[in-house]
Amino acid sequence: MIVRSGQRWLWLVLFLAPAMVLFTMYFVYPLGFVFVTSTLEWNGVSAAKFVGLQNYIDNFGSRSFQFSIRNNFIWLGSLAVVQIALAALVAMILARQPRGWRFLRTVYFLPNVISQVAIAMMWAALYNAEYGAINQFLELLGLEHLTHNWLGEIGTALPSILIQQVFYIGYFMIIIMASTMSIPESYYQAAQIDGANVLQQELYITLPMIRSILVTSMTLAAAYGLRHFEATFLLTDGGPAHRTSVLGIQLYKMTSALDYGHANAVGGTLVVLGLIVITLIRSTLGRRVAADEAKQ
Repeated sequence: MIVRSGQRWLWLVLFLAPAMVLFTMYFVYPLGFVFVTSTLEWNGVSAAKFVGLQNYIDNFGSRSFQFSIRNNFIWLGSLAVVQIALAALVAMILARQPRGWRFLRTVYFLPNVISQVAIAMMWAALYNAEYGAINQFLELLGLEHLTHNWLGEIGTALPSILIQQVFYIGYFMIIIMASTMSIPESYYQAAQIDGANVLQQELYITLPMIRSILVTSMTLAAAYGLRHFEATFLLTDGGPAHRTSVLGIQLYKMTSALDYGHANAVGGTLVVLGLIVITLIRSTLGRRVAADEAKQ
């Protein structure tokens, strides 16, 4: 039976219609609402007043907003580079199935099944200036001069939050490890016959074979870095002096103050930044990986 072109398009539209309706309702409309209301002076109750790009201008002129953008990019770099590098290193080690690798795989992934709130509260207790385990451990070693108000001082607040977050590598470790273990064993056997050691095998076999999944992981990590909120909000609420603030905290505080125009301007800024960053990653690293795979 020959299906005419018009009938074919009709069936395609009918099949896609439910998904497109849901996509429009739950993504396109909210996104459009954010950008439209970001041009308004509006508290959600009184009549809205059109102010154009003034909300964006006000935000970018704010010192706390400038700190927030800077910190979001610090988070982006820390997660997309440091966290992915650590995850890839651990994944390649565990993929060789050393003794206890199943137990270690579970241990590294465990923090990802625990609530972010619970983890943040645990670290808040560890960092506590008076009774925190970190300061008490330093005192036990006779290093009282190194005790510190880790989350309360400008110089250590942001690094303290970054450290506790970057080392939770389990999610990306599992993704990279699955890709690594799918590489045919014959490649490594041939390399061993040619005299390649373990390091050479990882550099010239494993890494080239998992480049596409590394780019995907970096893209996801960059997105997580841009929308980071929970840990910083619970540990410092953006302090001290806005030095740990991120755009998510700015949005939350403006929304709580019923300043929806400036809050949605923050949301619009996040969307645009995310689009730019993801496009850059995919158009540089992603295109390079695709070109290399095409040559192979």
